[in-house]
Amino acid sequence: MLSKARIKQIHSLEQKKYRRQEGLFVAEGHKLVGELLVAGHTPTYLCHTEQWTSHTQVSCPVDIVSETELKSASLLQHPQQVLALFPLPHWELPTMETCHQKLILALDGVQDPGNLGTIIRTCDWFGVHDIYCSMDTADCYNPKVVQATMGALARVRVHYINLKEWLEEVQKAGVPVYGTLLEGGNMYEKGAITDKSKGVIIMGNEGNGISPEIRKLITHPIRIPSYPANAETSESLNVGIATAIVLAEFRR
Repeated sequence: MLSKARIKQIHSLEQKKYRRQEGLFVAEGHKLVGELLVAGHTPTYLCHTEQWTSHTQVSCPVDIVSETELKSASLLQHPQQVLALFPLPHWELPTMETCHQKLILALDGVQDPGNLGTIIRTCDWFGVHDIYCSMDTADCYNPKVVQATMGALARVRVHYINLKEWLEEVQKAGVPVYGTLLEGGNMYEKGAITDKSKGVIIMGNEGNGISPEIRKLITHPIRIPSYPANAETSESLNVGIATAIVLAEFRR
């Protein structure tokens, strides 16, 4: 049986300050909880209905609850058999040498939880395992973000850093820095992307794009061309969709 204190704790984790205070985040649903367990994330608490089954054993406190009880604790409109609390992971930042060897995504002020969740899921699909975020980017452990990742958060490492300082170091190290700008070169044209296997790709805020201080650090400005050329179109693409298109080209 779920205690009132446990329900209160779960609901408090909707807020960033309590997630930081307790060092926990909420994951719900068979797929999401299952993926986190398989990836080696260890929950501190788990509750589930009798219908839920898992092939991964857990050593934390477990409550078997009714659907009504689960609904009282769930942060979802339609609860999905299982809810778990996981510790916030603390990832080590990859070395600058690593930045020379693989593709990394950087997010400058992406604030919509749904967009961030989609971007994390897209990175998982295209084998991009590290995302560097400015401090004003949405919290990846916001429940809406966690659900939108569909389990990708189990494999993608999200780092919150001083993005400007980090990019300055990246630039000094000679790592190519790509940024999506309306005035950038057509990314499908020869020479726009020098090496598809490595570099940093910057995606900007939903309304304002990449901030002026970060723009200065871009060494390879690129753009996704609209079709047909010179036709009147929407002003820009959704950042989640734009990220998928850019990563697909880098992985092609």
